[in-house]
Amino acid sequence: MLYEVLLVVDLIVAIALIGLVLIQHGKGADMGASFGGGGSNTVFGSTGSGNFLTRTTAILATIFFIVSLALGNLSSKQGGNEDTWENIEVPAVTAPVTEDVPAAGDVPAADQEESESDVPNT
Repeated sequence: MLYEVLLVVDLIVAIALIGLVLIQHGKGADMGASFGGGGSNTVFGSTGSGNFLTRTTAILATIFFIVSLALGNLSSKQGGNEDTWENIEVPAVTAPVTEDVPAAGDVPAADQEESESDVPNT
């Protein structure tokens, strides 16, 4: 139960982190704004969105790493599948090999038409 909850939280945090990174301006965005190419950043105040988005990204990244470490710790404690090379004393069961020979009625319809057209009409 805890594993599934942490997995969902990790997924939501990862999607939010991706969204925040895509919203942020690149390093060269200020250069274009100085030549009149950028708009004003009035949504987040006069200082712009840099501080708010940077802090939120750092918090979400920290949460993502902590939840990922917890998921890794939980999955390592779960009983895993037994390795097939661990127990080599018991031989593997093999099925008998049979050749695939089609029966008389197993010929596809397309092959029947070709074989009938190959026979000369007398």
